[in-house]
Amino acid sequence: MTETGHGLVVVTITRQEARVWLTGMEKGGKPEKIMPPNEMSRHHHVREAQHHHGHGTDHDSPVFYDSVAEAVATASEVILVGHGSGKADVMWNLTRYLERKHPDIARKVVGAIDADLEALTENQILALVRDWWRENREFI
Repeated sequence: MTETGHGLVVVTITRQEARVWLTGMEKGGKPEKIMPPNEMSRHHHVREAQHHHGHGTDHDSPVFYDSVAEAVATASEVILVGHGSGKADVMWNLTRYLERKHPDIARKVVGAIDADLEALTENQILALVRDWWRENREFI
């Protein structure tokens, strides 16, 4: 990340990764990828089969969320894109974490979009954000 400020930054987040578009919603932009810590390298009392079904995983990884916060620190506005519900809603968990640990960054979040990220290409994600922006920018 450069020391200069960024305008709008787009962040997609799942349990597997976060993608950060420092160039905003510009068509064809390439994201920076942030991976959560490797949970299998940590000592857990969880069988391998349980791990693959989400049992015993750390849904609120401070290291992961801090990495995302650092990546968007120079943004003036942030739009989050995620999916899930309950404990699996990583976007909501990130938002709560930012509100508690990085309130200055949390105030920059101007929108949150729920989308099926696994079914969308990067260009489709950016198109979704552009559509959301056109519909909601007057309320920001």
